[in-house]
Amino acid sequence: MGKKYKESSKLIDSKALYTVQEALELVVKTSKAKFDETIELAARLGVDPRHADQQVRGAVVLPHGTGKKVKVLVFAKGDKAKEAEEAGADYVGAEEYMKKIQTENWFDFDVVVATPDMMGVVGRLGRVLGPKGLMPNPKSGTVTFDVAKAINEIKAGKVEYRVDKTSIIHVPIGKASFGEEKLLANFHVLMEAIIKAKPAAAKGQYVKSVVLSSTMGPGIKLNPGKVLE
Repeated sequence: MGKKYKESSKLIDSKALYTVQEALELVVKTSKAKFDETIELAARLGVDPRHADQQVRGAVVLPHGTGKKVKVLVFAKGDKAKEAEEAGADYVGAEEYMKKIQTENWFDFDVVVATPDMMGVVGRLGRVLGPKGLMPNPKSGTVTFDVAKAINEIKAGKVEYRVDKTSIIHVPIGKASFGEEKLLANFHVLMEAIIKAKPAAAKGQYVKSVVLSSTMGPGIKLNPGKVLE
């Protein structure tokens, strides 16, 4: 562990459960890297992701975005391809991009959007896009004929959340430079969406734990029962 990490750790009580405001104040204060660190939320949920009826997945537009410039690849043809280009997509095409990904191991993009009629092409990339969390999905609004809306939302700060195999959701909520107020607004919008997405099959305590951390800083534990206060 580096000197800065050790210094930051001294400011945090590892056994304490902080309020959201306290945690955000600490996470900004302990972001001491020379670059603008990303602030990430990690929420452990009381679900069993092995069961289809306990999956938690969706997308939400953070009011202040993530602070990251997002590159969007759109699979579309004809008028929809033109619409995607006009909406500001970074890459627009069809089979040529499928081949580029397959043969060149090309991944110079952050989000993939596809029109429903292109899913036959995109489906062939399932083995490479799936593990990276890049596969378009109707639930997250990335399989749609309204490509302009999808691109605009993504560029405005739309993030996708999805529970992993260990029942944890990892999502960035902004940069340290945002300050506590903007991070708090982003945090609340994201947590409200996660709580609304609670599966009917989930029993017992739904939000088990929530941790905030910066790219290079220690984790700060929140009181899971008070995340919306």
